[in-house]
Amino acid sequence: MLSEYFSRIETIINQVKGNEQRLKDAASILSDAIKNDGLIHIFGCGHSHMISEEIFYRAGGLAPIHPIFIEELMLHKGAARSSELERKNNFIQPYLDECRFSDKDVLIVTSTSGINGVPIDAALYAKEKGVFVIAITSEAYSKSLDSRHCSGKRLCDVADLIIDNYSVKGDAIMRDDRLKQPFGPTSTVIGMLIINSIIVETVHLLAQEGITPPLFLSGNIQDADDHNQALIEKYKDRIPVLSKI
Repeated sequence: MLSEYFSRIETIINQVKGNEQRLKDAASILSDAIKNDGLIHIFGCGHSHMISEEIFYRAGGLAPIHPIFIEELMLHKGAARSSELERKNNFIQPYLDECRFSDKDVLIVTSTSGINGVPIDAALYAKEKGVFVIAITSEAYSKSLDSRHCSGKRLCDVADLIIDNYSVKGDAIMRDDRLKQPFGPTSTVIGMLIINSIIVETVHLLAQEGITPPLFLSGNIQDADDHNQALIEKYKDRIPVLSKI
């Protein structure tokens, strides 16, 4: 069973690699934002919010990353409740009003099904502010279901650039004849690969242009604290969650 799961993950990785141009396009958009002193906002509900955490304040990661953390949409505030809230229309606007989006910015929205009200509202709100929106979603999964958004649109219908994570409908990819339910999700491991590959290419593009990317160092290596604190000072007014509470 383990080898089969690994094999299926590898197959999806190869699908993502086959879509390499979109990853490069996303990196180009992010590098332009950084060159223009913009921010990279990132948002997801439920398990998708972990992709936001993955690239925020990360050793070897970019500093101008603004994760939109809404605790009511995370599992620790009530798992079933977070799923219920994610489906709502017009829930997220008060939280987005605090983000102070600029037309120099980018918003990455992660939602594997891409049908719920909150991620779609986030994308639409950002687009109204002139923000370029990148979606990490599963087009096949999304198009197999009706949208829960009042517009009838899915995330893949409203985003400016779509990165497919190739998750199957329901996300779980494994089967056992003794069980009725599928198991073995793929969206998180593939989502982490996608987001990190985009960041890697973004850093590469900046370096190619002779620009030193604003990268955090691991706090566990010598002289990292001063380096990281300088980046925190630069961005903390626009990314308050960077500051010490």
